[in-house]
Amino acid sequence: MKKTVLILLAALVVLFAPARSEEFDYPSAVTFGSFLFDLVDIYENGGDIRRIDADAEELGDDLAFAIAEHWKRVYLDPDYKLYLYGKDDPALLPISGPHAIVVLGYELKDGNMTPELKGRCEAAAALAEAFPDSVLVLSGGATGKNNPRGNTEAGRMRNYLVDRCGVDPARIFTDTRAKDTVSNAENTLKILENQGIGSMTLVTSSYHQRWGQAVYNAVAVLYAMEHGWKVDIVGNFCYDTKPSVAAYYWDARIAVRQLGALIGLPDSQMALLPLPKQHK
Repeated sequence: MKKTVLILLAALVVLFAPARSEEFDYPSAVTFGSFLFDLVDIYENGGDIRRIDADAEELGDDLAFAIAEHWKRVYLDPDYKLYLYGKDDPALLPISGPHAIVVLGYELKDGNMTPELKGRCEAAAALAEAFPDSVLVLSGGATGKNNPRGNTEAGRMRNYLVDRCGVDPARIFTDTRAKDTVSNAENTLKILENQGIGSMTLVTSSYHQRWGQAVYNAVAVLYAMEHGWKVDIVGNFCYDTKPSVAAYYWDARIAVRQLGALIGLPDSQMALLPLPKQHK
């Protein structure tokens, strides 16, 4: 009788266990792929945040712990604040000591800056004025389909900040090779190490801030493991705008897929991660 009751209870647990939001061949053991899936699943659909901690504990990996803690703070904490250019006082950001204002590029149109990229620069200029001892790192390579001169996002941003916003060029460092957020982060960290800077504030568009931070934080952890130089993301400042690409509304999905690519997940685990949709 006791054995029958236990079997029935086990069946009820399986029957009423919370279903995942999308159908995947989900592994019974925790992998980095299932861990990343849980990050976005809990963000989009709710659930017990302790599942993330349990995943990281099972993996027993320093990078997993770092990703989990940052994700909980940036994506899952309802009180996490995005500071918006034109609405919030940049002087309120928790900035001190050797510090960099890191500005992420945006694809050029016919070799020229878009209004969104100019907005990011204007946000950076306001932050630079509030913290005159901070340097600026501008990141972004040659992008856009019609760009015969090979203009770079970083180069265009530098000109705009110096000529239009009055920022001292001696404060500016540029990375003209990056083509995506991961390479933005990798190249930026090399500049910060060379300058002896251990803290940064990320300046980008509001819809890109959490996604960008998730990637930058992971790259910073890996960089510290390899090079021994630690950089902390201490703040954010955003040009407030809506994405021009519908898929960018699904920034958490893009973030975990970029994290998976960064880690080098096999295709079988990348297949666990939900794709951004082509509509809001």
